[in-house]
Amino acid sequence: MTGMRSWCVLLVLGASACSLNQPVPGTGDRSTATSGTVAGLVSTNAGTEVTGRKVTATNTATNAHYDGTTATNGGYTLKVPAGHYTLDVELRPGERLEKRPAPTDVGAGDLDSGRDFVITR
Repeated sequence: MTGMRSWCVLLVLGASACSLNQPVPGTGDRSTATSGTVAGLVSTNAGTEVTGRKVTATNTATNAHYDGTTATNGGYTLKVPAGHYTLDVELRPGERLEKRPAPTDVGAGDLDSGRDFVITR
């Protein structure tokens, strides 16, 4: 029986690991939230994920900056106070942006995903 329990635990953990780095809609009470989340991917025009790049969200009203770094899959997530934001990604010499996300309004408790960048090398 212990073997069966261990197998079930591994199955549940494995299924959970498959959903890492995926947006998860909030199910809790948003009425007390004061911040939201901006998320997206950074990739090249060839479809390769870009790892270790700084992504910055700048609040257009306060000029406050919120930074994060892309993960091994090119994904980034930034927790920011509610507001209007522009997004930028760090470029290296010889690179340019082929696609930049439009400015975004983030509300309290929001998950604003799909804010993707595409870099041309």
